[in-house]
Amino acid sequence: MDMIADKLSILQSLFPFLLKGLWMTFQISMISIIVGSLIGFCLGVTKTLGYFFLNKLINGYLHILRGSPYLVQLYIIFFVLPSLGIAWLSFDGYTAAIVSLSLYTSSYVTEIVASAIFVVPRGQSEAARSVGMTWGQTYRNVVIPQALKLTIPPMASVYVIVIKSTAVFSVIGIAELTRQGEVAIMRMPGDIMFIYGLIAVFYFIYCYPVLWFSKWAEGRFGSVSAENH
Repeated sequence: MDMIADKLSILQSLFPFLLKGLWMTFQISMISIIVGSLIGFCLGVTKTLGYFFLNKLINGYLHILRGSPYLVQLYIIFFVLPSLGIAWLSFDGYTAAIVSLSLYTSSYVTEIVASAIFVVPRGQSEAARSVGMTWGQTYRNVVIPQALKLTIPPMASVYVIVIKSTAVFSVIGIAELTRQGEVAIMRMPGDIMFIYGLIAVFYFIYCYPVLWFSKWAEGRFGSVSAENH
């Protein structure tokens, strides 16, 4: 009983700090998810248009971001770019976190959106064009609505990865959830396992609704293949 009381006392003392860290994690991840998804959606649609030069640029962008560790990208944006002496590339920690995570998110969303558009049966767009729809109307009213339904499961997985990626922001001084836990461990080194366990629980509380929503949305909106039968 004494041990339980001791752990409850630690939880009570750390809860406000971990909650503050969770709020910072939520801010950065949500902003990055929204901005990165918008960038990725635009690039994903553009990638399906068949413009050779644009595709080369987009593929280069994707190879760089997906082919290098996210921590390296964060270091470049926070430490390297300011050394160039260009004012608008000198980011504080909070802005660097959002910029780097938004770009990282966009690299995955781009591929998901492009792949989903390619999966939509070609007959759908051909039927739309045959009834007089323009190319733009076909994309807007037929292709993209069906493709977006296909993006729900993989997008949710990417968003969970993005949320967990915020744990590295402690290296640039951002007081997110993991950083708050590390500070607590320095104060209470004898409870390291318990504190890391609390951090894991907080991440689970944040990530689980994202995965649940993915399952719900997949069942609610269905899929292209199901609708075509």
